[in-house]
Amino acid sequence: MSNSPSSSSLQVRRLTYAALCLALAIVLPFLTGQIPEIGSALCPMHIPVLLCGFLCGWPWGLAVGFVAPLLRSVLFGMPPMFPGAVAMVFELAVYGGVSGFLYRKFPKTIPGIYAALVIAMIAGRVVWGIVRLLLAGIAGNTFTFAAFISGAITTAIPGIIVQLVLIPVIVYALEKAGMNLNHDGAKA
Repeated sequence: MSNSPSSSSLQVRRLTYAALCLALAIVLPFLTGQIPEIGSALCPMHIPVLLCGFLCGWPWGLAVGFVAPLLRSVLFGMPPMFPGAVAMVFELAVYGGVSGFLYRKFPKTIPGIYAALVIAMIAGRVVWGIVRLLLAGIAGNTFTFAAFISGAITTAIPGIIVQLVLIPVIVYALEKAGMNLNHDGAKA
C-alpha cells in the first residue's frame, strides 16, 4: 500500500484548503478596511490567493483568485465592482494560477519559492495594468503609465514586502510539515 492519499481524498483536502484561502481573502481586508489607504498598501486579499496557488495548485489558486474579489464586492461593496473588483479578478487569478503552476515546476526550496512568488507577483501586476487600461478605454477614461506604477508598485510596497517575507516562510514550513498538496505524492 502507498502512503499517498487517494485521489478523492486529495481533492477534498485541496477543496478544504482552497475554501480556507477564500475565507481568508474575504476576512483579511476587514483588518485594514477602516483605513482604505492601509488596505490598498497591504493588499490583504493577495496573500491567501498566492498561498492557495502554492498549496493547492494552479487551478485552485486561479479559481480562488477569480472568485474572491467578486464575492467580496457583492457581499460588502469593497472593492467597488468597476473598475476595482473587475481588474482584481484578473490580477488575483493570475497570482493564484502562476504561483501554483511555477511552484509545481520549480524546486521546493526557498529560492524556488521566491522565484515562483516574484514571477507570479509581476505577472499579476502586469495583467492588472492591462485590464485597468482596457477598462479605462471602455469607460472613456485614461489610465497612464504613472497610474500603473502608482497602483501596482508605489502604493503597494508595504504589501509587496509582507508577501515577500510571509509567503515563502509559510509555504516552506507547510512543505516541511508535509501539508502542501501541490505536487504528486502530496501528503496531508
